[in-house]
Amino acid sequence: MPNIVVLIKQVPDTWSERKLRESDYTLDRESADPVLDEINERAVEEALLLKEKHGGEVTVLSAGPDKATDAIRKALSMGADKAIHVNDPQIHGSDAVQTAWTLAGAIGQIEGVELIIAGNEATDGTVGAVPAIIAEYLGIPQLTHVRKVAIDGDTITAERETDEGVFGLEATLPAIISVTEKINEPRFPSFKGIMAAKKKEVLTFTLADLGIDPETVGVANAGTAVTAATPKPPRTAGERIVDEGDGGTKIAAYLVSNKII
Repeated sequence: MPNIVVLIKQVPDTWSERKLRESDYTLDRESADPVLDEINERAVEEALLLKEKHGGEVTVLSAGPDKATDAIRKALSMGADKAIHVNDPQIHGSDAVQTAWTLAGAIGQIEGVELIIAGNEATDGTVGAVPAIIAEYLGIPQLTHVRKVAIDGDTITAERETDEGVFGLEATLPAIISVTEKINEPRFPSFKGIMAAKKKEVLTFTLADLGIDPETVGVANAGTAVTAATPKPPRTAGERIVDEGDGGTKIAAYLVSNKII
């Protein structure tokens, strides 16, 4: 099994308060604690499981600012072999199409790629379209939103679960897949893995290195734009119910009044 590439992204922690920048309404990544997106941990885990079974090499790929190296190092500490970091301020504010174009350009720098694994969607944007767009750019099959994956020779099979049932998918490698939270449980980096990650290779590319015209990416050239945003209202104090023998009735009445039940 040749190279597996895993697309990863550093996102604001879901437990942190997220804000938009007033200048262009893009996400203010300095306002929240940055972490490796949880679904990306599962994508890395699946790549490692496939490597353990079929051999090969796992490369993680991320596009983002300097801080994204923290997410990259975590993926490396889990067991990925090496990494590519696309770091160029001109990428800021890119939409899904532009992001996919940039990542596709970076994938083109890696020899022998047979499989690309991504999460089904990032928690900071929840667009869920980048893997499919990359498939279009690279001209390869896409197996998206899958919960189970298997490889036999140059054939990849997968299961996709929807509200209508479970569907079987099949394609010939090379291909790209996106995984859901049901795919696996990611491993915790060991101390040995954390120390080893510090010595693993991380290649950094700019748009110029990839031959990508800056006029095709970035917030100024995006196909969509946010023109206004209203901060969410502050949290209000909750209603306290004192149980004086009728606590259950009061709670039920509260739930009914708020149309919860």
